[in-house]
Amino acid sequence: MKPPPFAYHAPRDVGAALRTLAQVRGKVLAGGQSLIPLMNMRLAAPEHLVDINRIGSLSTIDATPAGVRVGALVRHSDAEHAGAHPLLTRALKLVAHPAIRNRGTVVGSLVHADPAAELPAVLAVLDGTVRVARWDGRAVEREVPAREFFVGPLESAVQPGELAVSAYFPALGPGAGTAFEEVARRHGDYALAGVCAVVTLDGDARVTAARVACVGVGPAPVVVDVTGACRGEDVTGACGGGAGGWAEAARAVQAETEPESDVHASAAYRRHLVGVLTERALRNAAREGAAARGA
Repeated sequence: MKPPPFAYHAPRDVGAALRTLAQVRGKVLAGGQSLIPLMNMRLAAPEHLVDINRIGSLSTIDATPAGVRVGALVRHSDAEHAGAHPLLTRALKLVAHPAIRNRGTVVGSLVHADPAAELPAVLAVLDGTVRVARWDGRAVEREVPAREFFVGPLESAVQPGELAVSAYFPALGPGAGTAFEEVARRHGDYALAGVCAVVTLDGDARVTAARVACVGVGPAPVVVDVTGACRGEDVTGACGGGAGGWAEAARAVQAETEPESDVHASAAYRRHLVGVLTERALRNAAREGAAARGA
């Protein structure tokens, strides 16, 4: 199938892209791994397509001790191989297939805001942000927190005329470990359910903070702070610790989810998966944190 007719724009700098977006009502093309299939199936029919692939300044990865900023044209594969953030790297290995990762972009996945995708959950659990720009006689930027960025299924806070120019993933603190666990029918398929976790330990290998984000079980990433259930857990001894804390955390996360039934899985099965995956992710994140501390 072919897309409906559209006018094509290929700006060569951010200012030109913003001016174009201010003048026309269209879609931004970066990786195109979601947009082009939607256009080909006539599920999206933008009158204008603004191709930003010639804007080299959007292809950078800026890693500092405080975190990692990923430009709008950074491909999944480039971010994965850069290894600048452990949880981001872990999640990118789960995204689709190599051919998709070679073209798709990190920021594009965030803007697409698919609740079954991995990267929105990573940004959400880390309390990251997306930098959005528009033209108002000059380039005007705003930083949107993850908790405000994902508005609903396939809906982000990016407004018409705006361009998401980068995403920021805060660095992990000392003693923190991460994990990303999901279940899919086949590797590379969208997950039936998934959970990413960040667990922070003190010098005695006890949990001081724990936070998870779930995919595929709500209209947006479901973020739950489970520190209350896990605080003080001793994760030594193969990170077994007190199994009750992990189980209590899993129940708390299940209670926050809103899974739906479809042809792939029932809501009850997805909720069950969330419980299992939460325990697994918390244990594995704690194990990584303990290893980092030499426990």
